[in-house]
Amino acid sequence: MPGVLYKKEREVLEFLAQFQNQYGYSPTLTEIAKATNHRSNSTIHAIIRSLVEKGYVQKVEGNARVLKIIDTKIMNTMGTGSQTSVDLPLMGYIAAGKPLEPHSDPNATFSVSASMLTGQKTAYVLQVKGTSLIEDGILDGDYVVIEKSHEVNQGDIVVAIVDDNLATLKKFYKENGRVVLKPANSTMQPIYPRSLIIQGKVVGVVRKFH
Repeated sequence: MPGVLYKKEREVLEFLAQFQNQYGYSPTLTEIAKATNHRSNSTIHAIIRSLVEKGYVQKVEGNARVLKIIDTKIMNTMGTGSQTSVDLPLMGYIAAGKPLEPHSDPNATFSVSASMLTGQKTAYVLQVKGTSLIEDGILDGDYVVIEKSHEVNQGDIVVAIVDDNLATLKKFYKENGRVVLKPANSTMQPIYPRSLIIQGKVVGVVRKFH
């Protein structure tokens, strides 16, 4: 029975599986470090060593780039290459102008199409509360697939933490050297944040029909 996973280990393991699902081989330490926002390869090396010791990952002799994921649940949901869907962590809810609300089940997952993901970054899912992006077709109750990234481009839909720890899902623009976060709802005003942390950008939207 594999050991308990810590958050950093889970992130690395999920990225490994996503990357292998996309490309058919393992990422480099540098690629893992960049995707999971670690500065040092030695940190990643230690996390992988821990994943090996806990029985989640096995190094393939003679090929440093191959890390075999041996946890069957993760392998079945993420890493087989023949799978068209990937199980991502469902992190919680995002409502405009409120703190991010974590999901009640810390182990909740959400299945999305593997084609939504670049495979280059750790990804997760949030459920949208509100109508700030309704004109872009993102409705109240939809699920957004987020890839963790601090690098975003004009017009990207981003998850941002602004000012007093408030989360928002908006379109990112730079105008006259200043960041503007714009809704896709003509009844709402843009935000000119005093402080800004980009948590990631939307790469897909999933709607559940009940």
